[in-house]
Amino acid sequence: MQKRKLGNSNLEVSAIGLGCMGMSFSYGPPADKTEMIALLRNAVEHGVTFFDTAEVYGPFTNEELVGEALSPLRDQVVIATKFGFDLTSDPRGMAGGPRLDSRPAHIKEVAEASLKRLKIDVIDLFYQHRVDPNVPIEDVAGAVKDLIQAGKVRHFGLSEAGAQTIRRAHAVQPVAALQSEYSLWWKRPEAEIIPTLEELGIGFVPYSPLGKGFLTGKIDDGTTFDKSDFRNTLPRFTPDARKANQAVVDLLGEIGKRKRATPAQIALAWLLARNRGSRPSRALPSCIG
Repeated sequence: MQKRKLGNSNLEVSAIGLGCMGMSFSYGPPADKTEMIALLRNAVEHGVTFFDTAEVYGPFTNEELVGEALSPLRDQVVIATKFGFDLTSDPRGMAGGPRLDSRPAHIKEVAEASLKRLKIDVIDLFYQHRVDPNVPIEDVAGAVKDLIQAGKVRHFGLSEAGAQTIRRAHAVQPVAALQSEYSLWWKRPEAEIIPTLEELGIGFVPYSPLGKGFLTGKIDDGTTFDKSDFRNTLPRFTPDARKANQAVVDLLGEIGKRKRATPAQIALAWLLARNRGSRPSRALPSCIG
């Protein structure tokens, strides 16, 4: 497995990482815990060093799973987790999801709780999960800076932030990585976000590199999802949208036949070839896509 550094930081990760959300949350019922622990440890054996979780996944249960699986392998892995929600407010999203909360005091509380669930002494990469319009990003960056100085966090990250927010945060505490959706069927970051990251020397960690499963070729307009699967709520996953986008997957399949590869491998290869020097692609397990 090749490794890459995230932007100008000294944080080195495997070029393909493992997003753990779908093991506990969002893509139907939680997977079997024993099987997921085995999957996580098997990923390490295959050279994956970069693992992504968040307190909201479950909530809490995904961090606990990752902690149980990877704490014995701590010296071999980089663990990223996230803050930014008030999980006392509708934690399972029954009324639209939890409220945003990036108040500095709350960020520090989340860090302490995540450290315990993950069974680690320091969080390698601590992302703001979503920008909180009620808290200046400078205050958010300052809180993470305090955690870094206290030795509880190594690097600061943002997720789904706009270019100006990235600049403002980076001026207070260098941002190691931005995590946003990016794939062959969602290329919006190319317009403004990626040029900003390249200018500032910030790494890019694409999530949903397989289009939430669609680019694997295993989903078509007749596929049905479990009632708890969040793709039921996404416009891109209506039967008509899936039918309209099938041409993309068909093309990946044709290219894959020539290269003796699956559509998913072609989609990941496309991402891995984008600006090879600055950002890793975060490959998600097939249950997430």
